[in-house]
Amino acid sequence: MIFDEDDVIDVIMQGRDIASIQGMIVNQSVDLSKFPDHLDTVPDLQSQRFHACSVPEFHHMRQQQWFMPQEYQDIDIAEHILSLCQSPEQLQRVGQELLLFQEHDLFDLLRYLRYLVTVMRDNNIIWGVGRGSSVASYVLYLLGVHRIDSLYYDLDPREFLR
Repeated sequence: MIFDEDDVIDVIMQGRDIASIQGMIVNQSVDLSKFPDHLDTVPDLQSQRFHACSVPEFHHMRQQQWFMPQEYQDIDIAEHILSLCQSPEQLQRVGQELLLFQEHDLFDLLRYLRYLVTVMRDNNIIWGVGRGSSVASYVLYLLGVHRIDSLYYDLDPREFLR
């Protein structure tokens, strides 16, 4: 089997030992140097190492690879989201959620979602109304990621960021 980067990431996230997969061949275009250090060397690539990492480290590492124009990277996302609020109740909810997003180091994700929604709107791309626990986030509602007003339905934001 020939593994690409996504296949390798799946194996790592499943907690499997890369070296134990018999006959594994990794596509040479995969940049193995971006994975942190703990897994055994892949037999086919003796000079390069795969490494295990925690889920937060993995997410942070992948977020650094997203294409996002500099103007979105530089935006004060908290200030932008707060500026979308129109009532004290909205400000309170957004403040509470922003603290949770900050706690989970997800401001880059919010910046990217703002960029993604803008691109989809500009190109008339249709996306869903919302599903799963993401609809519990009023911040995501304000960004246009989904169309469920979690404040109106009194949804607990911790359902999204647990």
